[in-house]
Amino acid sequence: MTSRNSLDAKLARSMLATALFEARAGLAEGGIPIGAALYTREGVLLGSGHNRRVQDDDASVHAETDAFRRAGRRRNYADTVMVTTLSPCWYCSGLVRQFGIGTVVIGETVNFHGGHDWLQELGVDVVVLNDSSCTELLATFIDQHPDLWHEDIGL
Repeated sequence: MTSRNSLDAKLARSMLATALFEARAGLAEGGIPIGAALYTREGVLLGSGHNRRVQDDDASVHAETDAFRRAGRRRNYADTVMVTTLSPCWYCSGLVRQFGIGTVVIGETVNFHGGHDWLQELGVDVVVLNDSSCTELLATFIDQHPDLWHEDIGL
């Protein structure tokens, strides 16, 4: 699902590589393998991060919030792109909405379908890449750690 103002597919995949790197870093730290990055539409990296709920013992440190915090303060976020390996949950979708982030690039929606339809209805440019590396990484984690996944996703 994309809009007519979508990012170039090659640029979107390049941005996703940063989020996937972050997801793998989170897994290596013993955490949940979800990564994110905040970019400008021109492809300048502002900040990246990963889910740190386990590592920081803080339920609010989702990948998107970690990347957002690391990006620093801006006056306006309309020209930014939140890239995430997984469809953003309602909490992270709210962050996109609250700060007016203009574009969301999603690695996969198979393991979890969050609030990206809502964001698209609100005019956010949503690009779903259906990346098999993202899907497989999280599916393997869910299979090996179902209790931790269900805690993270609020089930």
